[in-house]
Amino acid sequence: MNPYQKKKRWKLFLLVFAGVIGFASVAYTNFFVQKMEREEGTQFLLWIKVAEQRMKMYDNEQLTDVFETIKKNNKMDVIITRTDGSIYLWDGLDTTKTLYPDNKSKQYDSVYFSKQLQKMKEQHKPAKMKGINEEALIAYYKDSNILTQLRYFPYIQLGVIALFLITAYVGFSAARRAERDQEFVGMAKETAHQLGTPISSLMAWVELIKTRFDAEEDPLVAEMENDIQRLEIIADRFSKIGSMPILEDHVVYIIINNFVQYFKVRASDKINFVITGDTQVRAMLSAPLFDWVIENLLKNAVNAIDNDGTITINIIENLAKEEVLIDVTDTGKGIPRSKFDTVFQPGYTTRKRGWGLGLTLTKRIVENYHRGQIFVKDSELGKGTTFRIVLKSSITYEPTTNRGLSTMV
Repeated sequence: MNPYQKKKRWKLFLLVFAGVIGFASVAYTNFFVQKMEREEGTQFLLWIKVAEQRMKMYDNEQLTDVFETIKKNNKMDVIITRTDGSIYLWDGLDTTKTLYPDNKSKQYDSVYFSKQLQKMKEQHKPAKMKGINEEALIAYYKDSNILTQLRYFPYIQLGVIALFLITAYVGFSAARRAERDQEFVGMAKETAHQLGTPISSLMAWVELIKTRFDAEEDPLVAEMENDIQRLEIIADRFSKIGSMPILEDHVVYIIINNFVQYFKVRASDKINFVITGDTQVRAMLSAPLFDWVIENLLKNAVNAIDNDGTITINIIENLAKEEVLIDVTDTGKGIPRSKFDTVFQPGYTTRKRGWGLGLTLTKRIVENYHRGQIFVKDSELGKGTTFRIVLKSSITYEPTTNRGLSTMV
């Protein structure tokens, strides 16, 4: 199992664990909410009994004291209506909105009482009671503020915890990513430094061979020089990691074609390389780093082809968006759709050998250094894969007349 899959499983496990904790917290709080609801329901019935007795014996001072004591300890809002729906009595509501229109110091708000009554009807079933002269009344109540707050408390708590965890995760991930980048940059620069000595020696040995054996025109020596130049480019790439490269205006076709000419000699002769599309479109590129992008894509394409096949690079200009589109298509084994994003993750590889960093570096070079995009445009198992690179064109230009060119390289 590669490191990315392990990391993904750990994330899934932690997410499930957090979900279990959240569910347990909500369930435990709901238990107390239901218990408080039952207690408030009992308290409401007690309030009704005492209110009925007080209306029957309104001149009994002792009963009045009992009612006032219960009323002070009652945390619920209550509205009593007649059978026709008109409000008869209320308790616990906003004291600035009195029920009695003849009280000139306060203003009766009928809309407020209608909204409160509707809310009570939605929360609990009403209770019947008797008023003065045995008048039939209907009593309503709603949850206390404490019960309402307790009902929403676990969700607020989970939200705060989730916010804290997300903030901590982002902070630690950023710190870890910065530390990993520093390690990677240090390793890359040290690699470039170590490559310097053997490259210089190889250059000297080639010059010695050319002089001693009169091999100035020998094609094998020429290929050796090409490889040494390639090593110099690789060392230059590693030395530039960690610093922003200088982008220059290049014809995209020339950059790609030059590398393909070098690469195809070192690939299987059963694989055909084809470059199609626009040969004049230009973009701002770092040639050594963009070569690295094409190299990684071609290596992956070659590895995906078991025996013989074709690798096609199609260069397209998008005039509407002033973009350069580069499609690298192979006729290899293909990639499952579920792995379209995974292939760019560090450590992901389908080969027994390899670090799984090629496409990760490719994505970083395209997106961080060239401000472009790279993604799996299309893939079908057993038929092949197309990677697409999107770059901004270097100039605003009119459509070129050189269209539909297909070059066998």
